[in-house]
Amino acid sequence: MPGVTDRVIVVTGAGGGLGREYALLLAKEGALVVVNDLGGARDGSGSGTAMADTVVQEIRDAGGTAVANYDNIATEEGAAALIKTAVDNFGTVHGVIHNAGILRDGSFAKMTADNWESVQRVHLWGGYHVTRAAWPYFREQNHGRIVVAASTSGLFGNFGQANYGAAKLGLVGLINTLAIEGARNNILANAIAPLAATRMTEDIAPKEMLDKLPPAHVAGVVGYLMSDECSDTATVIVAGGGQVYRVQQFQNKGAVFATPPSIDEVAAQWNHITDMSDAEPGANPLG
Repeated sequence: MPGVTDRVIVVTGAGGGLGREYALLLAKEGALVVVNDLGGARDGSGSGTAMADTVVQEIRDAGGTAVANYDNIATEEGAAALIKTAVDNFGTVHGVIHNAGILRDGSFAKMTADNWESVQRVHLWGGYHVTRAAWPYFREQNHGRIVVAASTSGLFGNFGQANYGAAKLGLVGLINTLAIEGARNNILANAIAPLAATRMTEDIAPKEMLDKLPPAHVAGVVGYLMSDECSDTATVIVAGGGQVYRVQQFQNKGAVFATPPSIDEVAAQWNHITDMSDAEPGANPLG
């Protein structure tokens, strides 16, 4: 079965921006799409049905197949209800795109526990809850595709986004392990770090920059990661403005100590420890 045709794909946060573009493209390519959106504000407050309903209607008007879901994927119960929507309507679930997110920006000195935890719950916990609810179906059918929304704020850091960056890089750690555990059941897990003009980024970057970053540029990359033809896993892709590239961890040869080193001995070898001129792609030393 080529591409995403007849594949049941859940997209969280699909009521606008990037998620909407993913849902529209997948449906155009023949996928059966579950459009999830809580319908709240950018900071996670409020809820409503209009955002998801509008995207579903767009898909149906274009001849595609989609259903709406309004559950809060930051909770185990909400994520379970979302996957149940897919199963009740289409019989199973083949792919999950965890795109939902909120922003509670602020410098670390002013970061509150509530703003820290709220962002973790939607981004990182939400990624866990939705994927965990879909996992038994992926294993049973020996097929699953997972794409999580990472961010350059997690990969490289960004002022005022300690909570957001930590959650986003946490999702990379999640897909690295899911790729290992899912390999024998043809479950692939990848991350996309999108660069796009959405309500999440409208006041984070200059308008002239955002004008060059339409969300539609990212959708095709996510669609490929969902496809039957994709064989990559544990891969992090940055996409935006027509540019698509991979980000990967590297490690150098470093230094070797025959006995536990002193602080002075570490200092003496520090240039060797940190010099990346002989770097190669990193590997799990335990794997």
